Amino acid sequence: MKAHTKETQAAMTPNKSLEYLKEGNQRFQDNLKADRNLLDQVKDTSNGQYPFATILSCIDSRVSSELIFDQGIGDIFSARVAGNFVNEDILGSMEFACKLAGTKLVVVLGHTSCGAVKGACDNAKMGNLTKLIEKITPAVNAVSEPQDASLRNSKNIEFVDNVSKKNVELTIERIMKESEVLADMQNNGEIMIIGAMYDIHSGAVTFYE
Repeated sequence: MKAHTKETQAAMTPNKSLEYLKEGNQRFQDNLKADRNLLDQVKDTSNGQYPFATILSCIDSRVSSELIFDQGIGDIFSARVAGNFVNEDILGSMEFACKLAGTKLVVVLGHTSCGAVKGACDNAKMGNLTKLIEKITPAVNAVSEPQDASLRNSKNIEFVDNVSKKNVELTIERIMKESEVLADMQNNGEIMIIGAMYDIHSGAVTFYE
């Protein structure tokens, strides 16, 4: 499999880009890999890059977008921060990726048993992590069940995973609200912005379509 070129990137659509990621994740679950020479892709991309997707994910060591979607050099832009939320810098990076570099799909990828989400559920305090966790707190507050305070913590994995999903949804809302560039591109059908969840037990990605 060769690296994407300007021509192959131009031929991609948002829906086709999504299918590429779905197919790659299925290969990952099946313990298969596309036939590609990464060093050849390094050479192919040395004078330019033409990725088809931008993925915002957590820094969790188990959730490498290139691996779980079986993608090669130059295929995707990968932004990572604990808790997969957006700020001004990440939004700017996404705008570059879509408006200037031509990606057709933005995926906000959460994952089960997220440590940053667990910290937010427990209202953890530690150095700069405190400020990071505060950005996830709105998702904690937006999940109404369970109402029993003793069950609204990191020991309740169902609650944690529900907060992770809500965090993905709120992150997409922020992208649409705070980036006129990306919102306009989505509304015009140039890109698709979609949420997804990675299951750390199965390796499967569920897209919120």
